[in-house]
Amino acid sequence: MSRFRSLLQASLYATKKALTWNVEDLMPPSEKYIFRFGSKEEIKKWHLYSDSEYGGLSSASLEVTDEEGGSKGVFSGNLSLDVMEGSRWNIKRSGFCGMRSKKFDGFIDLDSYDTIALKLKGDGRCYISTIYTENWVNSPGQQEDNSWQAFVYVPTGNWYIAKIPLARYLPTWRGNVIDASLEMNPSRILGMSLSVNAEGGVPGAKSGPGDFKVEIDWIKALRTE
Repeated sequence: MSRFRSLLQASLYATKKALTWNVEDLMPPSEKYIFRFGSKEEIKKWHLYSDSEYGGLSSASLEVTDEEGGSKGVFSGNLSLDVMEGSRWNIKRSGFCGMRSKKFDGFIDLDSYDTIALKLKGDGRCYISTIYTENWVNSPGQQEDNSWQAFVYVPTGNWYIAKIPLARYLPTWRGNVIDASLEMNPSRILGMSLSVNAEGGVPGAKSGPGDFKVEIDWIKALRTE
């Protein structure tokens, strides 16, 4: 009887160990690269936009530069509050630029992650990180992807890793929060963007018209819990 009990316990232990190993093996890695900005091919996955499309005078560029430790992306330009004379657009504000990724081939599934991390070196301005998801929020007249936004303050000087919990991204429509109680579906992500405004942001950040520059090494998804 004791021998049978020992065999049973050994079998149960082996089964438990096998199940534990299988679960761990199926778990996704604790971090997942979404973008790396070390080549011109990576830069081609993005396009620029600014208030110049609506009569503003801001401008931006996205390039790859070589530096110690490898190539990095550089998003830079000039923010202007002025509006082009004779513009047919009746814009009420200007002074913004952004870089937006082209739509992914399908969806990026980040359901196993809780945080977006960006490795940046900036100019003391506050930037806006945006995540675009499949359109399921029913907003009047909205035909575009849903957008979820969070501020990213980038200190001047050394490289800095900004970590933004997905729960901190708020649903927005044309820059305005539409319902802070809505929750993002992280399994249906279509793209991302990084933008900067001349006005607004977090207290203490540099603001106003003028030049801006932020270097970007990578964007990752993290599982911190």
